[in-house]
Amino acid sequence: MKKDIHPNFGEAKVVCGCGNTFITGSVKKELRVDVCSKCHPFYTGQQRNAAVGGRIEKFNKRYGK
Repeated sequence: MKKDIHPNFGEAKVVCGCGNTFITGSVKKELRVDVCSKCHPFYTGQQRNAAVGGRIEKFNKRYGK
């Protein structure tokens, strides 16, 4: 590798909008994010089911299976 062309890689503090903080590696000292694994709906189990109201469900509801 060439010398003096690569950024300095080190520890970075990540701050989420929910208030959660953790340490990771980055070329920046601090990162601010909107969602993290503590508040994202997929990881918290708060996600909505995407299949609700689909074509098959509407057909089965209307005509009964």
